[in-house]
Amino acid sequence: MPTFTAIDFETAQPKRWSICQVGLVRVEAGVVTQELSLLVRPPEDVYSGFNTAVHGLTARDTMAAPGFDAIWPQIANFIEGQTVVAHNMAFDGSCLKQALEFYGLSLPLFEKQCTYKLFKKKLNYCCEEFDIPLNHHDALSDARACAALYLRSLRG
Repeated sequence: MPTFTAIDFETAQPKRWSICQVGLVRVEAGVVTQELSLLVRPPEDVYSGFNTAVHGLTARDTMAAPGFDAIWPQIANFIEGQTVVAHNMAFDGSCLKQALEFYGLSLPLFEKQCTYKLFKKKLNYCCEEFDIPLNHHDALSDARACAALYLRSLRG
């Protein structure tokens, strides 16, 4: 079983650099070894009503949280040179890239895997089908579910 990091971002606005929560699940040799959930203060701490309706987070939740540039050193080792798995890598990879660009930070090299491409269904439907617990749109819960799906795909 390989080592990988499952990742999920929630955003405050349609702008993908507006990360407000990150969830990371580190899997080593098929076993979850570390989990991390961080609230992140998006630039200007401004939320769209649509995004808040999706994940329930507001400016009040993140007003005292660090910005993405401050948490990047804490999460970079989960990503740099690693296999990173997301349930919609087109979205989560774009969030990471745009947030790093917004703060003038370099995008590290990493291998991308996408469980949405593997299973061809939304995360909540996959979780229902395979009886995986999910508190949808909580970044850590989504990352846990993604890790479980990726492990399932590897086991065939």
